[in-house]
Amino acid sequence: MEDKAQIEKQIQQLGEKFRDSGQNLSAYLDGLLYQRYLTYWDYIRLDTLLSLQVPRTHFPDEEIFIMYHQITELYFKLILHEQKQLVEDTSGNLQTFIEKLNRINNYYKALISSFSIMVRGMEPEQFMRYRMALLPASGFQSAQYRMIEIYATPLEFLVHASEREKFSQNNTIEELYEHIYWKKGATELKSGEKTLTLKQFEKRYTPRFLRIAHQVKGNTIYHKYLNLPPEERDNKALKRALQLLDLNANVNWPLMHLGSAYRYLNRKAQEIEATGGTNWKKYLPPGFQKIVFFPEVHDRETIENWGKQWVEHGLNPEKNH
Repeated sequence: MEDKAQIEKQIQQLGEKFRDSGQNLSAYLDGLLYQRYLTYWDYIRLDTLLSLQVPRTHFPDEEIFIMYHQITELYFKLILHEQKQLVEDTSGNLQTFIEKLNRINNYYKALISSFSIMVRGMEPEQFMRYRMALLPASGFQSAQYRMIEIYATPLEFLVHASEREKFSQNNTIEELYEHIYWKKGATELKSGEKTLTLKQFEKRYTPRFLRIAHQVKGNTIYHKYLNLPPEERDNKALKRALQLLDLNANVNWPLMHLGSAYRYLNRKAQEIEATGGTNWKKYLPPGFQKIVFFPEVHDRETIENWGKQWVEHGLNPEKNH
């Protein structure tokens, strides 16, 4: 039998809690009495979750394609969940900083290790057929992936490598955003014009991206690092976590996509366009984009050779299988 004094204490605490909210404890107890027991499937909305896969063709592997991208977006949401806590944290606690970075790296580790589902888990013949029913949708249109970048680093570091020297923190958010690197990847291969994929994406998400960029201006994860005391900036565990996050987000993750693109889209003498018409050979290689979230934690040689060895690996993916 439960301890009577403990139960009385808990009832008293509940009364104080609900009194502060302007509610009557007795009403809440009635609600608890009549409430149904919670089930696992109701709590995680399992039936809804399993109903979200709606293929557009009859090819079985399309359902794999849909589910994997949904799983990816959930991991992106987990990453953003940690990033938002980091940029909003005012405690200055070093261990909290490291712990959040480690969590993010674990999410990336799971994403990267699972990408074999995309590279080797579908029949190329099926993919090449059902992909045509997806036009002009593209994984390029992942808004959460762009938000991860904006929370991580100053916008001037996301300007396309060919123009980066022209811009600095003195430019406006709007000016920097117009020259962000990924826009050049969504151009038609022949005309160089913006693809419908990019036009749709900009119309849907540009206001949100700009709002977030203004909110975190001077307060990105990189700024959080720079604002730490010098002795904490030199913490080995912190620097290693930042280095790993940079490599995961800007080298290892793009490389997995590059390997997948070569498997499915480089099967003829002339490469096949991505579903959104994106110029994937120039957009995906990390050595071409040279996006570095946290340049302060890398040595000069690493920056100069950013992603080069991985690009060589990615351009010859069959050597590694």
